[in-house]
Amino acid sequence: MSETLPPFQGFLDAHREVVWRFLVSSVGAAEAEDCFQETFIAALKAYPRLRAQSNLRAWVMTIAHSKAIDAHRGRARRPVPVAEPQAVEAAAPASAPVRDEELWNAVGALPERQRSAVVLRYLGDLPHREIAAAIGCSEEAARRSLHEGLSKLRKAVPA
Repeated sequence: MSETLPPFQGFLDAHREVVWRFLVSSVGAAEAEDCFQETFIAALKAYPRLRAQSNLRAWVMTIAHSKAIDAHRGRARRPVPVAEPQAVEAAAPASAPVRDEELWNAVGALPERQRSAVVLRYLGDLPHREIAAAIGCSEEAARRSLHEGLSKLRKAVPA
């Protein structure tokens, strides 16, 4: 004799309490009702495709667990209410940055490897390993070039 699934209402009646308790403990009473409904709507849609020998309790608890995770993720994305938001003043438009000619002239006067190391580090925001790859040397040599270039800049352009 071949097994068949019970009618969906029988399935719902048999598992509603355990699913409800799980959801209340997972997401709290406020969100449990929505998760409960979403769990059984998803189960209803998938129920006709379910194999008769499936573990129905484990199956519906897996769906409920997914809905609880969705609720937690949704809660993390919701805005947090505050008593009185602070007024935001209109910021003045930012002026274009002023180029420090003295500094750039000093950078231009550095030897090529030191100049490249300084520019890649401070304008390109590259780590030493990537600076070394870009200028074709070892990481230690790149560190040394950067250090020497900065030392020369500190002497050439006092703070």
